[in-house]
Amino acid sequence: MSDSVAVDAKRILLRYGAPIAILDKVSEVHRIEFAREIAKTTLTDREPRLNELLVENGYIEVEES
Repeated sequence: MSDSVAVDAKRILLRYGAPIAILDKVSEVHRIEFAREIAKTTLTDREPRLNELLVENGYIEVEES
């Protein structure tokens, strides 16, 4: 993969709420995969969908109330 693709993917994920500390742990392949998924998602659903992807792939845990 081109470095510019990975950089753009990281920017997209940061824009839609991925915490920097978590994003540093996300593999480059997943960053690109998540960014592509987010790009296909409606604008209002992007942040929640990104959180779902991070939870589904074990990068963050769901906080239980």
